[in-house]
Amino acid sequence: RAETGPLDYAAATGRHAEAIADRSREIAEAHPDLDALYTRVGERFAGTLERVPAERVIDTRAGAMTLADYLVTRTVELVVHTDDLNAAVPGLEVPLERQALAACTRLLADTLAVRAPGGSTEVRVPPYAVVQCVRGPRHTRGTPPNVVETDPLTWVRLATGRLAWEDAVADAEVSASGERADLSGLLPLMS
Repeated sequence: RAETGPLDYAAATGRHAEAIADRSREIAEAHPDLDALYTRVGERFAGTLERVPAERVIDTRAGAMTLADYLVTRTVELVVHTDDLNAAVPGLEVPLERQALAACTRLLADTLAVRAPGGSTEVRVPPYAVVQCVRGPRHTRGTPPNVVETDPLTWVRLATGRLAWEDAVADAEVSASGERADLSGLLPLMS
């Protein structure tokens, strides 16, 4: 039976970062032809995915979770590492898959809402996510007094530590208004 879900994933990632990096290096050393490896793994995965029910419980570093929930966590990896690759190789521009970006954005926004429960600040990441978070007076009508707004890729970079809050605000990649709109103490979520 599932004991964890995708919202627990971000916390577990930080605890296992070194082991994940070590395993990645081992795979790269054992399989110098990464294109061939990815092709084989992709074909095997697609075949397995067709046969395995989404409710199947699997073991993960974060704990036992359903396959459907685990696949949502993979969207974070896909989006983050695609963005990393695009940043590392000028001109590459691998496109981000829209549904993966949407799932990743929602998962990270929901993780913030769980980590900083409350209703005093509204975090908007159009068109994919809106959450209320941060303890304080709850706002119920009209425009909230504390609003953070950014685009999905900037949100992913902030939530995963690829971009510092201060830099995003200074470069106008984030709009933050109100006394409870400073999320610097809550980010990154995956560390």
